[in-house]
Amino acid sequence: MSLIIEIETKNQVLCIRLRGELDHHTAVELKQQAESVLEKQEIKHIVLNLKELTFMDSSGLGVILGRYNQIKKNDGEMVVCAISPSIKRLFDMSGLFKIIKLDISEEYALQRLGVA
Repeated sequence: MSLIIEIETKNQVLCIRLRGELDHHTAVELKQQAESVLEKQEIKHIVLNLKELTFMDSSGLGVILGRYNQIKKNDGEMVVCAISPSIKRLFDMSGLFKIIKLDISEEYALQRLGVA
């Protein structure tokens, strides 16, 4: 299975919804699409909805960390939401939840960022 990437902006928040598998084959596409929006629009925060993400490897973690670093330069935040137990375990093991916030839904993530 491949990766389906849905990108939407809401009041300077880049909402990225992922469906499928985020691995070394698909991470490049996510990186390119996210960077394109970050370069062209004034984005303050990122909400990453992983509700329908079925698999992720270290390449996926790397691309997420890279976008976190980009948004952090502008004093922004990244919030991950709607995450499955197996993907959450990867985030826990990698230590990403020490720097990236977790919410139960995209709606709550947007509220946290003052957008909803």
